[in-house]
Amino acid sequence: MKTIQRYLKAILPIMLMVSVLSACSKSGETVENNVQALNKQFIDAWNSKDSEKIIGFLADDVHFLQGNTHFTGKAEVSQKWVRETLPTLSDLKTYTVSSTIDDKTAYEAGTYSVDVLPETPQEPRGVGQGNFILLWKKGADDTWKLSYAQLEGMPVVAKR
Repeated sequence: MKTIQRYLKAILPIMLMVSVLSACSKSGETVENNVQALNKQFIDAWNSKDSEKIIGFLADDVHFLQGNTHFTGKAEVSQKWVRETLPTLSDLKTYTVSSTIDDKTAYEAGTYSVDVLPETPQEPRGVGQGNFILLWKKGADDTWKLSYAQLEGMPVVAKR
């Protein structure tokens, strides 16, 4: 009996620590999965060239930054980022480096790659790459809206 008690005393703290760590891990995975699911819907809308769905994700006070370019508000971002850029791109892919979510905000940051379509058939396709941050805010109606998007890209290179 004493052997079993010693065994339980020795193993109980280990079991407790494992259960705490695995609970934290599951919570982290859920958080990450929620943010990534939100961003996946947004990226899928880009890749299917569904401008109305993309615009539906935008908050009224959204900000978009890329280099020295800064657009503010849903109308300006919709026109100058979504409608003007969407026809020139295909196959947008993101690679998450960091993400988190709480009751009111969520963000995902990482790198992206995208095919840049040529202006004329004689020109080659290009590839754009860079870093991104997407910041989402939960509205009073419990819907998530894109509040801030920042892209920092490298020069486009010809696709091989």
